Amino acid sequence: MPHLPKSYWLESVSIDSFPKLTGDIEAEVVVVGGGISGITSAYLLAKEGLNVVLLEAGYLFNGTTGHTTAKITAQHDLIYDELIQNFGKEKAQLYYKSNDEALQFIKQTIKQHDIQCNFIEKDAYIYTNSETIIKRLENEHNAYDKLGINGNMVSRIDLPVPIKAAIVMQNQAQFHPLEYLKKLVQLFIQAGGHIYEHTTVETVEDDTQPVVVTSDGHKITCKHVVSCSHFPCMDGMGFYFARMHAERSYVIGVKSKSSDLNGMYLSADDPKRSVRTTQLSSGDNLILIGGESHKTGQGICTIKHYEALQAFAHTTFGIQEFPYRWSAQDLVTLDKIPYIGQISSVTPNVYVATGYRKWGMTTGTAAAILLRDLIIGKENAYQDLYTPSRFLAFPDVKTFIYQNVDVAKHLISGTLEIVHKLPKDLANDEGAVVSVNGKRAGAYRDEQGTLHVVDTTCTHMGCEVEWNVGDRSWDCPCHGSRFSIDGDVLEGPATKPLKQIIQ
Repeated sequence: MPHLPKSYWLESVSIDSFPKLTGDIEAEVVVVGGGISGITSAYLLAKEGLNVVLLEAGYLFNGTTGHTTAKITAQHDLIYDELIQNFGKEKAQLYYKSNDEALQFIKQTIKQHDIQCNFIEKDAYIYTNSETIIKRLENEHNAYDKLGINGNMVSRIDLPVPIKAAIVMQNQAQFHPLEYLKKLVQLFIQAGGHIYEHTTVETVEDDTQPVVVTSDGHKITCKHVVSCSHFPCMDGMGFYFARMHAERSYVIGVKSKSSDLNGMYLSADDPKRSVRTTQLSSGDNLILIGGESHKTGQGICTIKHYEALQAFAHTTFGIQEFPYRWSAQDLVTLDKIPYIGQISSVTPNVYVATGYRKWGMTTGTAAAILLRDLIIGKENAYQDLYTPSRFLAFPDVKTFIYQNVDVAKHLISGTLEIVHKLPKDLANDEGAVVSVNGKRAGAYRDEQGTLHVVDTTCTHMGCEVEWNVGDRSWDCPCHGSRFSIDGDVLEGPATKPLKQIIQ
């Protein structure tokens, strides 16, 4: 297993860098976030002739988009029967159509601009080896029939695992997401767009018109603001921290003697296993295996999730080489449908796109199309489906109560924890919660023996962060904020770093 995580997508592509914002400017639209939804939104709005500025707190692609499995599919696990049962056939059909249209948009954009991104159409499968799950697959197949989805039930798949049944959604796709987005960035720049990296949005002042304020105090006066920063960069406008929870999931990339797979695969059984292949520049196939989801900052030692995927890969394919491992963070809304639209009813010129539940290639693209239409005043059939102001009676209320009771539990338990370990007890490349002057702190001793110590109180709402050994980070179990070994923000909703403690 690789000692440290690294993403194949990020390592296999050259990425241009962009300057940091160093002064006050003006724009018609400010887009926050350099992933698939932010870049696609910026590209589409610039195509409409608008003056667009794209801001990224770190590097482009370095968030969830650079750590995806990159399936372009409307098959979002066993979702359609559930959507019909909870929200009716019409909303379920809108959900499918919006994601299918996003797939077609990506396909047409690749063809129009001749983007070399290893785009391949493949069928998507959900399989089970459990008699008790077969009924759920049958119900999902019935939902496919009701919604006019091109798919059926099968008893065999091109994956060397035992199965009893599977459901297939035909004519889906996969690609290299960063090669695709690199071209959209180029097209955005050619259309007059501007990109600023290492520029963190602190707040949005929304008086007569929005003013975006960065952590360095620079201001961008604009007409519209679009938050595509994974977690909304203006969280206080919609209390999104209480309406979503963060999950981490894991991916490994291995080489095997096994040939290319004809489809993309997801298990209906637990533990979840997602499988697809991609072709390396050498011509070899890299098998991408994902799964092991859990709430951020909660659960077992995170390195064990990678070990579980490694064991599955060894048993299923045999491992010749194990060059890549990485993890990603995803946000899940109360009703499993993303929040896309006006961030709140009182801020009509501030928009948000979040809560993709691990399916950001299509939902992120659908979000960009919807956001463009909202800003230019074009009618969009999916506006009501995705509006963040919705709050349905079921299952939202039950989920809302459960999530926030869980937050309260971790908030209290972290403050009551008694810690005995001291920084001096740490070996090289070891991190842990420690006691410094009788107070809870987080310490990591790097491979050179240098100690990095931070205050473990999350700067978002005061929960106590936990050590993530698999990714060498400090993760908040309440709302999913993540911090580096020196306390820098890796994931929101936190915008301020953890306080460093000098030893």
